[in-house]
Amino acid sequence: MQMQSDVVVTAFKASKGDFNGKPFDSTKVYIETGLLAGERSRGVIATEYSWGTSDNYSKIENIEPPFKAKAIMQQVSNGRDNKTILIDLIPEKTPVVGQK
Repeated sequence: MQMQSDVVVTAFKASKGDFNGKPFDSTKVYIETGLLAGERSRGVIATEYSWGTSDNYSKIENIEPPFKAKAIMQQVSNGRDNKTILIDLIPEKTPVVGQK
């Protein structure tokens, strides 16, 4: 099931290379997530999502975090566990090439 959500991106990073003969290539995005408030907890945390390859980093590299975006996510299950996958991220701000 796909869903769209307004989010706040707090950080992001790209990784690409080789580790022990195995290639890796990814972009990680950290999205603000409310902490279930309780008697001894409160606040906001960031949840890490994988967002495709390191090529996606270039779509947001010129935007200073935190920033607002629309996130397209998909919830999947293996029958026992659920997982939310970040399909796409559309920033509210348009990155200006060569400007940070």
